[in-house]
Amino acid sequence: KRRSTDSWPTSPSDHHVLRRADVAARHGPAYMARFGGAILPSHVRALSAITICRTPTLGAHLGVCAQCQQRHLLYHSCRHRACARCGHDATERWLASQRQLLLPVRYFHVVFTLPSELRQLVRTHQRALIGVLFRSAYAALSELAKDPRYLGGRIGALAVLHTWTRTLGYHPHVHMLVPGGALTADGTWRPAPRRRKRYLVPIRALGKLFAGKFLDAAQRALPDGVRIPNVSVGTKWVVFVKPAVQGSDTVLRYLGRYVHKTAIADGAIVACTDHVVTFRYRDSRTHERKTMTLPPHEFLRRFLQHVLPKGLHRVRAFGLLSSAHRTTLRQLQLLLGANAGRDLDAPQKSPPRCPHCRTGTLILICRLTPDACRAILAAQTSLPAQTLSMPARAPPPPSPQRGSAP
Repeated sequence: KRRSTDSWPTSPSDHHVLRRADVAARHGPAYMARFGGAILPSHVRALSAITICRTPTLGAHLGVCAQCQQRHLLYHSCRHRACARCGHDATERWLASQRQLLLPVRYFHVVFTLPSELRQLVRTHQRALIGVLFRSAYAALSELAKDPRYLGGRIGALAVLHTWTRTLGYHPHVHMLVPGGALTADGTWRPAPRRRKRYLVPIRALGKLFAGKFLDAAQRALPDGVRIPNVSVGTKWVVFVKPAVQGSDTVLRYLGRYVHKTAIADGAIVACTDHVVTFRYRDSRTHERKTMTLPPHEFLRRFLQHVLPKGLHRVRAFGLLSSAHRTTLRQLQLLLGANAGRDLDAPQKSPPRCPHCRTGTLILICRLTPDACRAILAAQTSLPAQTLSMPARAPPPPSPQRGSAP
C-alpha cells in the first residue's frame, strides 16, 4: 500500500519488522544495569550503535522523489560491524578489492577449528589468542606446503575469523581461501597436483601440526599463571581442506558474509517480549528449521560475545596475498594470464528508490542535524498536512564523515 503524502518513512522495509535494534533498545539498558562494569567497552559501543542506527540521533538526509515529489528522511547508518542493517556496501567494496587479487588457478577452502576444551579460553583471552589462532593456522599450512612432496614453495592465504554457531554459541575457527599452487625458489609457479584422496596437503598431518603450533604459541602468549586446559590425546583438531569446486568467487562471497556482519540476521528474530527473545536457526546436523527461545540478557550475552575487542581484525592476508608481496602477486597474475578486466571495478551504488511511488529516484536535498530531524518529525505529528518549501532539484551534499544515507 502506498503511504500518504505526509509520511516520512526511512525506507520501504523499516516498518513492523523485528530487528536486533528492537532487542537492544528494549533490553539493552537493563542488561547494562545488571552487568555494569563487567561489560567490555566494545560491547557497550555495539549496543549503542545498534540502538541509534538509522534514527534521528545520527541525523539524516532530506530527499525528494524526482517523479512524485514525495519527501523522505533518509536516516544515517552507524556503520558498526555488529549492526545487521549496515555493511552491505562495505562488503561489496571488499569483494571487489579481493577479486583484483585472484589468480587464474584452482582455489582451496581450508578451515581450522579448535577443540571445545579451548573455546572458553580463547573467548576470555581474545587479544592474546585470536592472533595466535590466525598465525598458527597459516604457519602449519605454509610449512607443509614448502615440502617438495606437496607444493615445494611459498603460498598465500586470505583468512577470515568466524566465531559463532547457528545458536550463537562461541566456536572460533578460521576459514581460508588458498590458491592451489606455490611459488618455487626459482620463481616458477607449481600448481597443486590433482589427487583423489589428498588435497593440497595431507589433512591429518596438517591437523597435528596446527595443534602443536597453537598450543605452544598460546602458552607463550597467555599471561603468567594462566594455564591451557588439558586436551585429551584422542581429541581431533578438525581441519577441512577441499577444492573450491564452485569457483573462488563463490567461496569469496561466503567469506564476505563474516567480514562486515556479526552472528545473526534481523530476519531470524521472530519474537521479542519483556521476558524472552525467540529466533530461528537451521540445525547443522538435521538441516531442519528450528526456533530457540532465550531470556533477553542471555540473547544479548550470546550475541555480544562475537563482537571483537577494538583493534582486533576479522580478516588477515598471509604470504603471497599479503600487502608486503603485492608486487610479486601482480607479477604472478601476468605470468599466469589473469584477466585484467575481470570484476576489477567496485560496484556503483544506485541512487535510492522512492518508497512511495517505487519508480522514481530520490534526490538528496540537504543534510539534517539530529535536532532538525526531531523538529520535522514533531511538526509532522502535530500538523500532518503541513508541507515544507524546498527546491525541486538540488545537487547532493558531500558524503558525511560519520553515518551515511541508506
